[in-house]
Amino acid sequence: MSCCDCNTETPKPKILAVILDLDGTLLDTERATRSVFTEFLAKYGKTLNKEREEKREIGKTLKDSSTATVEDYDLPLTPDQFIEEIIPMYQQKWKHAKALPGATRLIKHLHDHGVPTALASNSLREYINAKISVHQGWQGWFSVILGSDQVKAGKPSPDLFEEAARQMDVDAANCLVIEDSMVGVKAANAARMEVVAVPPHGEAAGCSALAKTVLHSLLEFRPEHWGLPPFEDWVDNALPIEAIYLSGLYDNGFVNEDTEDGKSALPDQVWGVFFGWAVVDMKKSYRVVVGIGMDPITCSPKKKIQIHLANGGNCCISNKKVKFLLVGYIRGLDSKEVTSLDAESLEECKSIASAALDLPIFSQHAYVPLYPDTFSVEDMVATDVLGHY
Repeated sequence: MSCCDCNTETPKPKILAVILDLDGTLLDTERATRSVFTEFLAKYGKTLNKEREEKREIGKTLKDSSTATVEDYDLPLTPDQFIEEIIPMYQQKWKHAKALPGATRLIKHLHDHGVPTALASNSLREYINAKISVHQGWQGWFSVILGSDQVKAGKPSPDLFEEAARQMDVDAANCLVIEDSMVGVKAANAARMEVVAVPPHGEAAGCSALAKTVLHSLLEFRPEHWGLPPFEDWVDNALPIEAIYLSGLYDNGFVNEDTEDGKSALPDQVWGVFFGWAVVDMKKSYRVVVGIGMDPITCSPKKKIQIHLANGGNCCISNKKVKFLLVGYIRGLDSKEVTSLDAESLEECKSIASAALDLPIFSQHAYVPLYPDTFSVEDMVATDVLGHY
């Protein structure tokens, strides 16, 4: 298995409760707080070691990660002093952390169908509350919310998951854990619970070795495979999603994404076949099918973004700056498809996208009435399109 490969789901026994991790599983806190650590190190004359940070194990408790950071960068601080200084900086950014694709959909679905659902994070309970408070409905949708300061030991100890199961009055064997990190998967295994891993790029290989089910995105999760009520929000093979924005230079079928300090502006969990609109030079729009993944051969963290016009070839937008508004999801993307969708599958996806973009539930995102093939910059300004890219 390559480092970017993922397992597929197979039918599992009935599950009675679900336990979710927070950072990296439901919330994209990494991108929201990306600049904080660099700014903090600069105060002490230190420079971020990108190679070391890319290899750093995610999901640790605050105490463990702080101890490692102080040692790695030889900071003139104790771990407690480090925490005291840096946490206020993080708190200013947490309110900007966006929900990862499929997160809000999953939590609400479980709540609406009466499935006991716990949030169990290695963050302190106080920090969990701060992170989720800006996400409407989240606080009330969880049956149980636990932080690492509420149990004897955080992950990879099973304590958090075992306590969540106890408070939900559900046996461990009937609990499903959804995690993004090896630390979390280890904790779920130690608690003898079923586990689904939805890891970022750097954790994929390790999670594949520890979890039977590994997904690229929560959008790939199928509750019915675990005996849970199925989603009911698909519209003729198309799934409405929270709008995804990206931009870059189109070249020979692919988009070279505009990045933030060399890193993708999109979380790793934006993976699959999407559809929406492409806007070229802010003057002309096209209906597009977009495949997003990571190259399984090179295992590069750089995303492969392939673009296909839903109603024709791509020659008319070659070598131009393009901005994308993605409003729907069709399916996952396996490793062989990351560089190219086969002709039959592509035509099917184009057909689904074309039909879906005529429906109000998708076209409402366009900000231009019915999102015509051609519209002027003046039209876009009048409808506030420029402000949404």
